[in-house]
This record gives sequence, structure tokens and C-alpha cells, in this order.
Amino acid sequence: MHKIIIPRFDPAMKTGKIIKWLKSEGETVNKGEPLLIVEGEKTVFEVEAPANGILRKILYQAGSEVEVLKPIALIGEVNEPIPQELIEEIEKKVKSEIKAETIEKSKIEKTFIKTAERVKASPLAKKLAEEYGINIEEIKGTGPGGRITKEDVLNAVKKASLELKPTLAEASISGLKPIPIAKTIPLSRTRKTIAERLVYSLHKAASTTIITSVNLENLLKYREEIKSSLSEVSLTAFIVKATAKALETHPIFNSTLNEEEIKIFEDINIALAIHTEEGLVTPVIKNANKKSIIEISNEIKDLTNKAFQRKLSIDELTGGTFTITNLGAYDVELFIPIINPPQTGILGVGKIEKKPIVVNDQILIKPTAALTLVFDHRVVDGVPAAKFLQEIKHFLENPKEL
Repeated sequence: MHKIIIPRFDPAMKTGKIIKWLKSEGETVNKGEPLLIVEGEKTVFEVEAPANGILRKILYQAGSEVEVLKPIALIGEVNEPIPQELIEEIEKKVKSEIKAETIEKSKIEKTFIKTAERVKASPLAKKLAEEYGINIEEIKGTGPGGRITKEDVLNAVKKASLELKPTLAEASISGLKPIPIAKTIPLSRTRKTIAERLVYSLHKAASTTIITSVNLENLLKYREEIKSSLSEVSLTAFIVKATAKALETHPIFNSTLNEEEIKIFEDINIALAIHTEEGLVTPVIKNANKKSIIEISNEIKDLTNKAFQRKLSIDELTGGTFTITNLGAYDVELFIPIINPPQTGILGVGKIEKKPIVVNDQILIKPTAALTLVFDHRVVDGVPAAKFLQEIKHFLENPKEL
């Protein structure tokens, strides 16, 4: 009997949501044939059959959120017995989750009832407290016998709101009802994953930032030179290539911290941050140090198009060893990005601006941009980081060396 699982394509991936089964129980399946569609934390992908046989049992239906590496279905021969202990284990888990949810709901209801019975307040006061999210137990009543009135609740709301933003409080209190919500946006899996990873990065990594500026005059001229004979090359392609080359001589930045070990990756795979309507995705340019700038530029275009069409494959979204994020196109001069775990560093690139710089004791106006390197200080110190950033700068100022 072969078990079908939701694979883990990323170290941080915890669960997958079953969107649709492409096969039904009892149907014949072939090895490598798509069986179901799953929504992961970064993209939607197909899970293939691990072997030939009959789809004997579907353990989780469409809509289920399942932990990675857990069995979700079974493939076997026509008369091959289905392991009942596995089915019983899943049923027991589902019942346990339902029971826990019911108990928690009951506790909340009982707490609310007890609170309502214990606190002396008018019905309108209770209703307003519930609407504004105010703990009625913390309000001191001014009515007869300490009874909480409507005015007591509104004063509590005003006090709480003024601590945050006076204008917000005034707008809210004047109408005696909460500020209307224009739109509620459910947190997508992509957005949720981004949030979890960034919070993890902020709490776990000892993020340290260093910044330098780079003179891009030579790069822009060289870019125009090769543009005449070849298709237009993106500026980001040069940055990717320069970073990848610098990682060859500074491999400590091409690493991850695993408990008490620093593991340096063999391949240099640059993850590129791309903003889409669904949120941020980071497709990966594999072995970027071994590719030409033209190859990298074409790959960036292809990955960007796929990102906006939600057609990025799992392979294109995983395996990154260092990340680059470029906000120059959005008129951002300087920003400090957050490390993409479990990587050690990330490079932020700002917009190109003409600024005065000193060249051979002369003040000249040159096109410059800010480079921001954020790195994990647990893995590497400031001086090696400065040298790494200097090398990236050197390659960008001398693009023909790439």
C-alpha cells in the first residue's frame, strides 16, 4: 500500500490545503499522474501518484488543511486491505479537534454569561461595550448602586481611543457607533506566510544593516552598448550577477544557521523579491554565478511573467540561498529589508538618482543608488559584511568584469 502525502518544498512549510481531487476512490492511477491540487504557502501545485495502482482511500477531502508529510490517501491493489489503524488514527484526531473546539466555544460562552450576570450594567451599555470591544468589567459605573450606564461605556471608549489617536476617537464618539469598515480583506495563505516568516526573522535573526552608495555611470553606459546588438537587459540582472560573483569569494553569506552549525550552500541561488496582487513571492535564479547577464535578464522576465500569472512552479520558488529586493522602480531611495529565513543575508536596492560625488578631488554629478545589506550577525561580523558589500559595489561600477 502506497501513501500519498503533501510534500514539503520549503523548510518553513507546515501545511497544505487540498483544493481539488482529480481522481476518485476506486479509479486506476499511473505513477506520475496528477492526483490532486494543493495550495501551499507560496503557490498552487499538483501532487502526483507515487506508484501505479488503484486509489483505494481518500483520507482528507477537498478543503482540508493537512500537515505536510502526513498521509492523505492510499494507493494499492484491488483487494489489498486498507490499514484500519491509519483511518482510526485520523478519525480520532478529527474528533479530538472538534471536541477541543466545542469545549473552547463553551468556555467562551460561559465566561460571557458569568460576566454579564456579575456586572451591573444597562442593556444598552452592554451592547455598546460589545460593539467597541471594551471589557465592561474594567469600567467603573456611575449609576445607582454602581450600575454601568451608556455614558460610562462611551467615556471608556473615548479614553481608550484618545490614547491611540484623538481624531479617531472624536470621529467615532460623535456618531455613537463604531467607525464604518469600507472593506474586509481575508488574510490569504500567501500573506499569512509572509507575516509568519517576517516575524520569525525579526525574532530569531540578529539582523544588522550596513549601507553604501554605488556609482552606476559605467553600468548604464555598458547597458546601452550591449542593448544595440541584443535585447534590453534589466538593471536587476547586473545586480544579481554582481551579487552572485561576490558570493563566490564570500561564501559565508551563502549559508544558513542550523542550531549550532553554519551550513554553507554549494550552489549560489539568488531569490528575487517580486510583488504581485497575491503578495510577495521570491522566485529563484539557480546557479546565478554560472549564468551570463543576458541569461539572467531573460530568466527574470520569464519568472516575473509567471509570478503575475500565478504559474510559478515549486522548483522555481524554492532553493534560494540569498535574496535581492529592488524597490528603485517605485521611487524608493533607501530601505531596510528583512532577511528571508533561513538565509543569512538580503540586499536591498534603491532608485537611481543623480547626486554630487567626489571623483579625483572633483565634485561631479553621477547616477548613484543606495545598496543596503542586512545580514545575520550570529553568522558573520561587520567587517566581512563590509568587504562583501564593497565587492558587489566594485562589480557594479566595473560591469565589464562580469
